[in-house]
Amino acid sequence: MAKISILIPCYNEEKNVKPISEAIVSLFASQLPEYDYELIFIDNDSRDGTRPLLREICAKNPRIKAIFNAKNFGQFNSPFYGLLQTSGDCAICLACDFQDPIELIPQYIREWENGYKIVIGIKTSSRENPLMYHLRGLYYKFVRKFSDVDQIEHFTGFGLYDRTFLEVLRDLKDPTPFLRGIVAELGFKRKEIPYDQPKRRAGKTHNNFYSLYDAAMLSITSYTKIGLRLCTFLGLICGTFSALIGSAYLILKLIRWDQFAAGMAPVLIGMFFLGALQLFFIGFIGEYILSINQRVMNRPLVIEEERINFEEDDGTK
Repeated sequence: MAKISILIPCYNEEKNVKPISEAIVSLFASQLPEYDYELIFIDNDSRDGTRPLLREICAKNPRIKAIFNAKNFGQFNSPFYGLLQTSGDCAICLACDFQDPIELIPQYIREWENGYKIVIGIKTSSRENPLMYHLRGLYYKFVRKFSDVDQIEHFTGFGLYDRTFLEVLRDLKDPTPFLRGIVAELGFKRKEIPYDQPKRRAGKTHNNFYSLYDAAMLSITSYTKIGLRLCTFLGLICGTFSALIGSAYLILKLIRWDQFAAGMAPVLIGMFFLGALQLFFIGFIGEYILSINQRVMNRPLVIEEERINFEEDDGTK
């Protein structure tokens, strides 16, 4: 009997953990009785009542497991680490807020049985903020255009991953993993399934400007060279333009020594423009250096505080 692992990362999801656990258990009982399964919640240091609820849920069903992180390790490390803790023949990662439709799980498993090592969901539309959906679309197109890797548009990580691919992830030892990029770069033959993203069942999104910016910078610095190339090309263009303007001013001053007064305005404008450009690109280069620094330090993905219903010999590490 094949075993399916379901991984659900969560953070302050006290209104969703119980309904989604019940929905997953019911789904396997009614539509997938021929499969064994485990349901793993990895909690990223929730501050509400999520952890007490998870303890209650795990106490009632030994197939439901939980990992409690010692602190919040970010929106990428925690799910990636959770995938490495699964023991099934494949693992399915989905959000706790029902924005990843659990109705797709049987279809994912059928495609997996057909030979696909990776089966992922692609958002074709979203019932959330339409402006954010279109802005994300522009961002995906930007990264895809300038990346050496053919990036996957509107892919959030919601998908099924075969055990062979999970072993590839385990061998990466990347302290700042970006799963969406890794699937595009190192993934096996995959099947993409379109879906309409529903609204959150309850609670509010934990994404804010900082988290979205962090995600964008991680993908840009990991999979594109556009920032560094912009620094080079714009620096060359500005330098050439400044040299031409300076030469023109010098010629005019020599020809019309008494009549042509350059004044301080052009000097100040040029100085502030070039200063702003330099500061911008110093910050941009700093993002690349920060990414390098995080990888060089090689810190652990996650530090666990507690795990529930895991056996020592169940194959997880």
